[in-house]
Amino acid sequence: MIPFLHLGPLTIPTFGLMVALGLFTAAYVVQADFNRRQTKADAFLIIGIAGLAGIIGARLYHVLETPKEFFADPWPLLWTRFGFAWFGGLIGGFVALIALARKEKVPVLEFVDTCAPGACVGYAIGRIGCLLSGDGDYGIPTTLPWGMSFPNGVVPTTDKVHPTPLYEFFAWMLIAWILWKLGSATIASGQKTGGRIFFFYLIFTGVARFLVELIRINPRSFLGMSNAQTASVASVFLGLLLLISVKRKQTPA
Repeated sequence: MIPFLHLGPLTIPTFGLMVALGLFTAAYVVQADFNRRQTKADAFLIIGIAGLAGIIGARLYHVLETPKEFFADPWPLLWTRFGFAWFGGLIGGFVALIALARKEKVPVLEFVDTCAPGACVGYAIGRIGCLLSGDGDYGIPTTLPWGMSFPNGVVPTTDKVHPTPLYEFFAWMLIAWILWKLGSATIASGQKTGGRIFFFYLIFTGVARFLVELIRINPRSFLGMSNAQTASVASVFLGLLLLISVKRKQTPA
């Protein structure tokens, strides 16, 4: 693996590089969605702010998963480049998007619908950063032919393990494609998506993360699930409840 790129006197973390590339690519996807919806908004500014909020949220959620360690010595945990939680990033990014939607005077549900496919693409590319750096996001040992070892990773292992960042890359890119197609079909029919794309985002990404966690090395806590699995279950249920609520409102009495 390649945790760092050395370019003369410069040392560039591959994780940070891929996160930056993910945000940049996500902005292109969001801008394309704005264009097809004829929404006047700057996707690059929006993704920059929401991405920063997501990174902060992911960091805070991660350190608060182990509150005793955090409060015993908080600063080293806050300022390390390693350790980010997907669900915290979702919360941080979502809060920022709500604020930005109001600033841009775009309906909140349409706004988060627009950002959902781009968020998937950005997350997927960011996971390649986890793979390159070998930061411990890999899975349990496996004998499958595509198992990978990370002897030079930030969290090294010589065992062949599930390359779960790759699984997430393909899963989230597939989800991005599905959400884009759902949006295209709705827009082509002349209707508003009304939050449905974002609700499906919550459901699909929640299911995908729950399944990936089955072969991840994260510790188990609530009902034998990892913290990420618990958050995934909450994401799926929230998405289902919101989707059902919207469909009931649209059904004639």
